[in-house]
Amino acid sequence: MGLLTPLAIRIGAIPWMPKLLPQVVWTDRNLQKVTGGRVTILDIAGLPNLMLTVVGRKSGIPRTTPLLCVPDGDTWLIAGSYFGGPNMPVWVGNIRAAGEAEITWDRKQVPVTATELHDADRAAAWQVMLRTWPNFAKYEERTDRLIPVFRLTRR
Repeated sequence: MGLLTPLAIRIGAIPWMPKLLPQVVWTDRNLQKVTGGRVTILDIAGLPNLMLTVVGRKSGIPRTTPLLCVPDGDTWLIAGSYFGGPNMPVWVGNIRAAGEAEITWDRKQVPVTATELHDADRAAAWQVMLRTWPNFAKYEERTDRLIPVFRLTRR
């Protein structure tokens, strides 16, 4: 956690944030281009993050998405929250179809297997994730869909 993490948590809780997600992602990608991949918006906010690259289930083209993550031992937890918006993030369908991906973590490329968590495993992981990003609870309230949680494990 960093100095700006409390501010990031407050901004992330704003109800209309899902509408701004495309602009946030655009800004983050450009920030990464300018810094050669060394800095992301989540870095500035003091939050753990990774770049998820997964092959598109329809296009077959690798797509990369910056995501908040929660390191959990030797694995990473990620959630398809989309700020609690009504639509599922595209990467969720892609990772469900592929079952594997590559992440950039600490500037290193890491091949991973993705396991979607269900029932008690999901509930336990969700509690771990809430300690890092309490807004996941707000996102859950905003949407009718169950927010999927994935555990990424090194291959």
